[in-house]
Amino acid sequence: MYEKVCKMLADQLDISADTITPESEVVKDLGADSLDVVELMMALEDEYGITLPDGEVENVKTVQDIVNMMEKLQK
Repeated sequence: MYEKVCKMLADQLDISADTITPESEVVKDLGADSLDVVELMMALEDEYGITLPDGEVENVKTVQDIVNMMEKLQK
């Protein structure tokens, strides 16, 4: 799951996946803006066939937060 999220972030933000760590903050460290975050969440929903609750998305700060949210929703 982590590797998939990193690859999607790297592709979307046009950065190297090697620069992404679980502690990387999506906006502050990786340079994503709010549109990037929304597009990533939509891509994750499409990829995994799930719906992300709106309240959950607002709590996402780090790459690990995204992974944790996805793992929770897949159970």
